[in-house]
Amino acid sequence: MAITHEIKVQRREDEGKGASRRLRHAGTVPAIVYGGELKPVSIQLNHNDVWLASQNDWFYASILDLSLNGDVQRVLLRDMQRHPFKQQIMHLDFQRVNENESLRVSVPLHFLNEDKSPAGKAAEVVVTHELNEVEVSCLPKDLPEFIEIDLANLEVGTVIHLSDLKLPNGVEIPELKLGKEHDVAVVIAKYGQEEVEEADAAEAAEVPAAKVAKKDEPKK
Repeated sequence: MAITHEIKVQRREDEGKGASRRLRHAGTVPAIVYGGELKPVSIQLNHNDVWLASQNDWFYASILDLSLNGDVQRVLLRDMQRHPFKQQIMHLDFQRVNENESLRVSVPLHFLNEDKSPAGKAAEVVVTHELNEVEVSCLPKDLPEFIEIDLANLEVGTVIHLSDLKLPNGVEIPELKLGKEHDVAVVIAKYGQEEVEEADAAEAAEVPAAKVAKKDEPKK
């Protein structure tokens, strides 16, 4: 069952760059809600509330209940614009969800018990998380806030792929339908020396084109 989070919003009457700038100076964030059979609606949110919410995974991968004067619209965050160097959120885009239509959402991965695993306890072993999130497809009611990967039994030399993930009921990974080559690694456990040797081998294989050309040039 998907977890929902309620966020209070207000309707935004004034639009345009000037109006948005005034809202930001007043400590609010301009935003828009679109999708479904309803018209797009311009709204505004308290910046501090949004900033605190943005520190959590659920803000990006959960159904959000936007409460506007008692009217609740179920949405997903689809875009967030941040200031390039200030701790400020500039604009938000929310998309309405239809309970009967499948969604495609990137969901965070939570890695558990790595330090308790054989690989985690072994000396000079590097455990690499190749992915920190994965795109899933499901109905809104089945959307997980995150997906857990239990690494308690992770052995040295083990590679965990997308197809190895334990998904909640009703949840799929669309990428896996595209073929075996899309079943990418999620976690890799191997000795650190192996990474050094692989890097050295790759570097040795890359012969600069200029040097090759000079070697093959005929003498004048």
